Amino acid sequence: MQNQAVAISPRVSKALSENRPVVALESTIISHGLPFPQNLAAAKEFEQILIDAGVEPATIAVIDGVPTVGLDESQIEILAQGDIAKASVRDLGILRAKGVSGATTVAATAYIAAKAGINVFATGGLGGVHREFFESFDESADLSELAKASIVVVAAGVKSVLDIAATLERLETLSVQVVGYQTNDFPSFWLPTSGYELDWSVENANEVARVLLGARESGLESAVLLANPVPAAQAWEKQEHDRVLEKALSSAKQQGIRGKAVTPFLLEFIVNESGGRSLAVNLDLVRNNIRVAAEVAKEIAVIDG
Repeated sequence: MQNQAVAISPRVSKALSENRPVVALESTIISHGLPFPQNLAAAKEFEQILIDAGVEPATIAVIDGVPTVGLDESQIEILAQGDIAKASVRDLGILRAKGVSGATTVAATAYIAAKAGINVFATGGLGGVHREFFESFDESADLSELAKASIVVVAAGVKSVLDIAATLERLETLSVQVVGYQTNDFPSFWLPTSGYELDWSVENANEVARVLLGARESGLESAVLLANPVPAAQAWEKQEHDRVLEKALSSAKQQGIRGKAVTPFLLEFIVNESGGRSLAVNLDLVRNNIRVAAEVAKEIAVIDG
């Protein structure tokens, strides 16, 4: 099934037409988040988690210029091994004109998934307002895109290298509905808490489904951000996290890293300084988000059926 905006694989199209649960997955983690072949194994594992839960996986990327929902094995392998552009929403027209492939960010994945009629999207963490914003004016397109995409996004908050307070303020300004999953404390990616209290929480997948459908019935077009903390047993040890983060911030300052170069520098530093521990937590929280997203998608399919 295809339209002018999106190409949808036959298996995803069939699931959508039959009102079966579908969960969208991003592709930047394949092309830019992990080295080969770990990225290929992770991509296949993420899809298998959904299949085992009775949910159709819909990994999303731009393939030869066309936003594509539901990749086949060969397309995933290309993303894992090739030199692939990182594609946000602003890049979609350029990629289409040039016929170039791209791995979709949270913003682009949410945009494409909503266009395809998918209700739930699972990712790791959301982009946000960067530290020293007034110097760099660096704010992720994830935030503004969620203001326009009627979809549940399951994420473990935002990384602690970002300005969490400012990110929550922007989400409020953009009318993005933020609810904690069995928590009132907004998670900070590697850690299950941030110290920033949320106004609303939900206890189960059925409640999440009803929030999305209730928002649509109210005429809202913004996303529901389900802030799902990494399980405590899989979280990074807070003392070690704080030590590594402080060292990363200090190193960036000493080396004169500024503006948009700061966050990539910090993330790379943290992976190296933690001996890969931060990356292991990253993968665990993505798995956890996918499992929760699967349950939410199933509940929406039942209620909306």
